[in-house]
Amino acid sequence: MLLIHPPAAKACEPPAGIARLAGALRGHGLPCTLLDANLEGQLFLLAGSPAGTDTWSLRAGRNLNANLAALRTPVLYQNPSRYRRAVADVNRVLEQSGRGHHLALSLANYQEQGLSPLSSADLIRAAENPEANIFFPYFAARLPGLIEESRPALIGFSLNYLSQAPTTFAMLGFLKKRYPGLPIALGGGLVTSWLRNPNFRSPFAGLVDHCLAGPGEEALIRLLAGDFSPSHQTPSYSGLPLANYLAPGLILPYAASAGCYWNRCLFCPEKAEGNPYQQLPPATVLADIARLKAASQPGQPALLHFLDNAVSPALMQALAADPPGLDWYGFARISPLLAEIDFCQALRRSGCRMLKLGLESGDQSVLAAMHKGQDLALSAKVLQTLAAAGIATYIYLLFGTPAESLSEARHTLDFVARHHQAITFLNLAVFNMPVGSPEAPAVARSAFYGGDLSLYTDFEHPRGWSRKEIRRFLDQEFKRHPAIARILHRDPPLFTSNHAAFFC
Repeated sequence: MLLIHPPAAKACEPPAGIARLAGALRGHGLPCTLLDANLEGQLFLLAGSPAGTDTWSLRAGRNLNANLAALRTPVLYQNPSRYRRAVADVNRVLEQSGRGHHLALSLANYQEQGLSPLSSADLIRAAENPEANIFFPYFAARLPGLIEESRPALIGFSLNYLSQAPTTFAMLGFLKKRYPGLPIALGGGLVTSWLRNPNFRSPFAGLVDHCLAGPGEEALIRLLAGDFSPSHQTPSYSGLPLANYLAPGLILPYAASAGCYWNRCLFCPEKAEGNPYQQLPPATVLADIARLKAASQPGQPALLHFLDNAVSPALMQALAADPPGLDWYGFARISPLLAEIDFCQALRRSGCRMLKLGLESGDQSVLAAMHKGQDLALSAKVLQTLAAAGIATYIYLLFGTPAESLSEARHTLDFVARHHQAITFLNLAVFNMPVGSPEAPAVARSAFYGGDLSLYTDFEHPRGWSRKEIRRFLDQEFKRHPAIARILHRDPPLFTSNHAAFFC
């Protein structure tokens, strides 16, 4: 089987989805080939990007190879100013390549003028005209050779982000024209969300042979006529270019669970889509990490990235008791365990460099309406304790939920300002109503962003706080607070949380 991670997304760590599938396939004796077309495609465009004529573009093109090399070494991350310039210059070269194709292309995103990843008609049009895609010269040359070499019985695409959808469908169209008899499976996080949307009508018949929701291991193994065993298999990154990612060493992504163990927040897509929670035993996780470290030799991985919606307390306790010998970071829920200084110090000794925390709001009534299950007094204590233990925090805030108005948003501003010394990084988001949210029937009005594949619905805010007013508050009040502005300035441009731990 040929497993493909398509463009365009951040190319700073190997793709965990196809690595997990490869572990299962290889564990069942089924050979597979992995292709990170995202990393390869971006490097292909960078190498062949037309030289700009302005001073910035000329400098960026001249220093491209040096900047790419610097992004792969720890020294650059010791100087935030130099890092910012290197990222901006590499991104400038990629932007130049996109201009001729009428798209906004960056190291973190892909937006094509006149083509919406939320429209099945637009994606089908991308498949019908693959040569119009900017990555066509790359994949039209790369895929035939790889198919000739590996002779796959099935090709699988892992589609996780909207920014990957246009090129995924261009690649699908190319393959269907060139190899009409070769079956194609389409899975990944975005596809799972489509399939679990009650309004999805399977518009890709004839282009995609198998659309898979959720974990695809069993389905792929059965499609390949294998006998499926539910026994756990360690992910396999063998065959991926582990030294080529844009990071100062290998970032090893790993998921110890699927879904969310809390699974009660009204705003959360996990709840809206009904995704079940599944957790690996901590002992299995530690054994997997040890195997992955050994398999990545020569060269110790630089960082372990837990992909869980929230690393469970049981796993954190296991990591504290039996450190993996590798620095790590990931999402965690604010809990009493993280308010204990002895535990947090043990967690830091285990290698925990940074925790991402979904604070969401600094107003208790808003948190209660969300069913977040968090107390602001506890949140403040957790922030202080993590800071005292030397663990950085990446705090996520969500503005514009149905229970919030300008008054409550200002409470969030006040909370962040009071605790700014214990907050390392901030992520600000404006609320989108998932189509499957329990609140949607009461407030939804119409599709959010035009397109039959939209996962969100527009809604009439119960307190009259429009998105325009929310953005005005963020731009004119929240971001201008001196203490908050300093936090926001720390955020690594474009790579954001994926590189943040290297600055802790």
